[in-house]
Amino acid sequence: MAARVFLQRRGLAAAALAGVALMPATALAEAPAVDKRKPIYDDFEALPSPSSAPKSVPRTTEPKRDIISGSSDKALDSDSADSGLVVVQKPRGPTPTDQLAVQIGKARLALYRYAVAAEDKVNETMDCAFGLEQSFTKTLASLAPARESGEKLMPGAIYVLVAAMAGSIVTRNRNVLLRATVPLAFGIGAGWAVLPVTMRNVADLTWTYEQRFPVVRDTHLQIREGLEKGASFARVHARLGVRYVDDKVTDAREIVEGWVKQGK
Repeated sequence: MAARVFLQRRGLAAAALAGVALMPATALAEAPAVDKRKPIYDDFEALPSPSSAPKSVPRTTEPKRDIISGSSDKALDSDSADSGLVVVQKPRGPTPTDQLAVQIGKARLALYRYAVAAEDKVNETMDCAFGLEQSFTKTLASLAPARESGEKLMPGAIYVLVAAMAGSIVTRNRNVLLRATVPLAFGIGAGWAVLPVTMRNVADLTWTYEQRFPVVRDTHLQIREGLEKGASFARVHARLGVRYVDDKVTDAREIVEGWVKQGK
């Protein structure tokens, strides 16, 4: 009886071992190695391995502080490796050396901009000065008479100065208005008489400058029209006067001749 019970128990144990051996199961030779070493770079992301990643969506945990001690980093790494969470560290702020380099770069750029602006201003000023010089020389060259005209400036200018001095001498005991206008009129008249080509060039240049100011231009035109009208009236009246005198002289001659004939 005891031997039968012993044999039944032994058979049940053998059957259980056979069932366990025949049951399908997955056996791993080694557990996945977890790298718990601290990376040498500041910006990193600790991602879970494909085998240890959970089925649910992993949460992102960010540390509240930028600077964490070594012990807390190790603890955080071990916890994240065990729990399978993604750890994202914020990049550290710029160092004082980086900030100093940025400020020096800004100062250099500002200094460069000021230097370029000053150089451009100097160049503009020099260009303006050269332009004025060229304009002045061209203006003086345009006033000179052409060689074909045969007009010479040197003796003609001396004659104009002598005429102006003569007008000043004539009006030395007169009022201020005459002493200011008569020498100018004498000089202008002598210039038109001695240097007609040069005076025409000066008049054209003066008219060019007067056109920039409408008031001066209109006044000049009115004065010129008045002078031209006065000159034409003077010429007409002079012709009428000459004709009247000729008629009177002719009439007197005829009267005298008549008296002579009657006396004979």
